[in-house]
Amino acid sequence: MGRTNPTYRDALRAIEECWAEFRRALRRRDQPRFDRLFEYAREHADASGLLNHQNPLLPALLSIDLEQEARLDDHEERLEELEAAIAARDDQESAPPDSNP
Repeated sequence: MGRTNPTYRDALRAIEECWAEFRRALRRRDQPRFDRLFEYAREHADASGLLNHQNPLLPALLSIDLEQEARLDDHEERLEELEAAIAARDDQESAPPDSNP
């Protein structure tokens, strides 16, 4: 029987292992952030595997970018909601009181 090609998930695991020394050298507060980046890459492993790119790091980086873009969108949406709520509250506070005799 012939050998099978490694899966994209195998390649991603190998990339993560190559960066293990870098991770260990990071400050403790940055290590969970580093781990999160690889979680992002794993979330898109199916799409990255279909790409079958010669350099598996490139789809991993794009996957990380996609997840960070989604997080930015979520934060921007939340910020807009908070700004709208503050504006509505400010409008209520600056409105003249109702005068009912």
